[in-house]
Amino acid sequence: MTTTTSPRELEHPERDQIRLEAVLHALADPVRLQIVWEMAREGVGLSCSYFDLPVTKSTTTHHFRVLREGGVIQQTYRGTAKLNSLRRDDLDALFPGLLDKVLTGVAAQAAREGGAI
Repeated sequence: MTTTTSPRELEHPERDQIRLEAVLHALADPVRLQIVWEMAREGVGLSCSYFDLPVTKSTTTHHFRVLREGGVIQQTYRGTAKLNSLRRDDLDALFPGLLDKVLTGVAAQAAREGGAI
């Protein structure tokens, strides 16, 4: 069961609640793949404002929510900023190699298409 203890804490699935289909759904969108790619590349928690995405602020919020509810990212408040981190340990424990394969695929696709990720 997901839990929150205050209005400033966001609901996240517990590790044993993360489902493969939710992770795959979260990773099935190009904007969300870009977010995950950048988070993996930086390796630290990033604020929502760090990302330069080709969508509106409300759509950006939706993408982060899908990633959080799917168990792909963890969001925590630091003051007024919301920091986003990959749940790499959880994903690697549940689906060994999945995240690395997805990230490798994203890089290969970008190279084939001659574009940035």
